[in-house]
Amino acid sequence: MNRPTPHPDFPPDAVDQPTWLERWRALLWPAPVMADGKERLRSACGAGLGLLFMAALCQRLAGFWPGSPWMIAPLGASAVLVFAVPAGPMAQPWAVVGGNTLSALVGTALAMTGLDPLVAGPAAVCLAIAAMLGTRSLHPPGGAVALTAVLTHAAAWRFPLFPVMVNSLLLVLAGMAYNTLTGRPYPHPQGKAKPSASPKRGEASTPDALGEVLRRYNQVLDVSRDDLEALMHETERLAYRRRLGELRCDQIMSRQPVTVQFGTPLQDAWELLNRHSIKALPVVDQYQHLMGIVTRADFLRHAGLDAHEAVASRLRQLLRATPGLTSDKAEVVGQIMTRQVRVASAQRSLLELVPLFTDSGHHHIPIVGEGRKLVGIITQSDFLKAWSRAVQDGWQ
Repeated sequence: MNRPTPHPDFPPDAVDQPTWLERWRALLWPAPVMADGKERLRSACGAGLGLLFMAALCQRLAGFWPGSPWMIAPLGASAVLVFAVPAGPMAQPWAVVGGNTLSALVGTALAMTGLDPLVAGPAAVCLAIAAMLGTRSLHPPGGAVALTAVLTHAAAWRFPLFPVMVNSLLLVLAGMAYNTLTGRPYPHPQGKAKPSASPKRGEASTPDALGEVLRRYNQVLDVSRDDLEALMHETERLAYRRRLGELRCDQIMSRQPVTVQFGTPLQDAWELLNRHSIKALPVVDQYQHLMGIVTRADFLRHAGLDAHEAVASRLRQLLRATPGLTSDKAEVVGQIMTRQVRVASAQRSLLELVPLFTDSGHHHIPIVGEGRKLVGIITQSDFLKAWSRAVQDGWQ
């Protein structure tokens, strides 16, 4: 993409600076909702059904308290949380029932003081928030409940009981039934602080590290600790998988690997392994077609490790050429090489090789082209370097 040419009267770094309108738009315009249409419909229908269930019962119960309202408006906001955000800490049963009831108690107490609503209203919301935070029952509609009590002059202690607590209880019961039936666990487990533990293999963060980050952030989040940790780890796994999936074998393989042929003497092949500090040599024909592979393990196996003699002497005996035309031991690479070799094409995704290196115990994967012509080799070191770069890119 071509960048615009800076105007001579303006500094170069001022060319792409957003305008004040664009900055405010970025701050105020909400991010898109990630839930699909099915989830949105599920949430909306649940809130409607839950409020209908609550209203029908509370309207009948209102006969026991003549003159008392049978439903309050803030419960509409509670329904949004219970049915649209059932995994959030602020939507859990204790938050709904405890937060609303506690806020109603605060609002009723201030309404009974006879203070001007101009003062009593803000004070009720302020004290309700403090009370909810102190009892782990923070529930946003609770602030509206406290304010409702002041503005409607609910100077009777029955208001926190009915309609507030009864409304909240019935809404929570409806939420438990509906969310569970539609595949959303409710109440949703809320993780507690975990003791220090050693990190699992592949995990970049631990519960202690997450706790430290949350303490530094020092703000209330409407997502549980367990959910946040699970989202972080799943995001990391998906990011690594995508980065590795984008890599092909030909991007990380060692090109022009050291090779030997079928008739290469064992002594020469062993010297090549030591000189280049490698553990395997692809065996090719004169046209570079792969015939097999010979590894240090092949040498040691044919040296007779099960014998009682020292390994070094057995290995020297194997490597020493036998004079004459006949021999009772292997003399050339083709006699000890592994013929059945797992190979991969140059365009194959690196991600597909993970099971070969991690589960099958392979240390070298020859990369072949058309007609099994050798074009490179991927070792465990090559694979680990690629994995390490993917992890480092993920942290940038």
